[in-house]
Amino acid sequence: MTTQESRYLELLLSPLDKCADYRPKFGSESSSGVSLDGFKRLYGNDPFYHWIGLDSDLMYAAHKAAGGMTSIYRQLGAGCEQLFRELIRDSFGLTVPQVTWSYVVEKKDKTNGTLTLDARIDVAHILDMTKVSQVTQWLQRTGQFLKLSNDRVSQIRGAIFEARQGYKSADAKRVNADLGFGLNASFDNYLPVFAVISTQASKSVLRRYRNNKMLVLTGIISDDDTVSTFAFFKNVVGFELDKFFERNSIAMRERCNLVLEALLSAKQVPVGLPLTALESKRKR
Repeated sequence: MTTQESRYLELLLSPLDKCADYRPKFGSESSSGVSLDGFKRLYGNDPFYHWIGLDSDLMYAAHKAAGGMTSIYRQLGAGCEQLFRELIRDSFGLTVPQVTWSYVVEKKDKTNGTLTLDARIDVAHILDMTKVSQVTQWLQRTGQFLKLSNDRVSQIRGAIFEARQGYKSADAKRVNADLGFGLNASFDNYLPVFAVISTQASKSVLRRYRNNKMLVLTGIISDDDTVSTFAFFKNVVGFELDKFFERNSIAMRERCNLVLEALLSAKQVPVGLPLTALESKRKR
């Protein structure tokens, strides 16, 4: 594995390390959650829970797994965002300000908040004319796919990306926020792109995004870069993301299995213990 490929893999997987020491809170205000011993004291001192047998290692493990699954999806999403942004930066030779795009919204308390998206590709920032051509042609293809007018396509200066590992939720607040991103990107003459790395996404939500002229890419294996995240990376970014995942599948699965083993066990993983150290302890 090259140094660069190792760096990309760590960008994707390092957020998962946070899941291994996940502790359920059980209503406490502690940011570190409740340990197994603390849980046994909490439930053991509850007469009813003690009598019925809920103060057990298995019950703690069940709570740990339930909350931990949400944590896994969240942290995997963070890793995908990091990898997505870094691949675009490296491929197009962009600076951090060039790959960054944000907009201002008014909050309920009338103050302003800034929302920052995961990545930007602006044709004006690209120095490699071959890559300029690749992006421009892709923007034209996506314009035709979304049935935009030729005049509108000619105004588009690049694309803004929201990257997710998956998107099964149909939460109205999140959907409205995504549609708000699409409108703001369009007003700034960028193509709003919702890029999902997996195929796990709500069809009704994605259909709504497409109906609002947002390009939606998912992790299907296809040569069509107007529908496939992998085809987009291959044809436009110049990086075969699907092949990268295939090459590193063993390492990715081992890292994920370590997290799952930690979450499905009542045994406590020391807070902050790197997964590499956890793996060494398991092999001894």
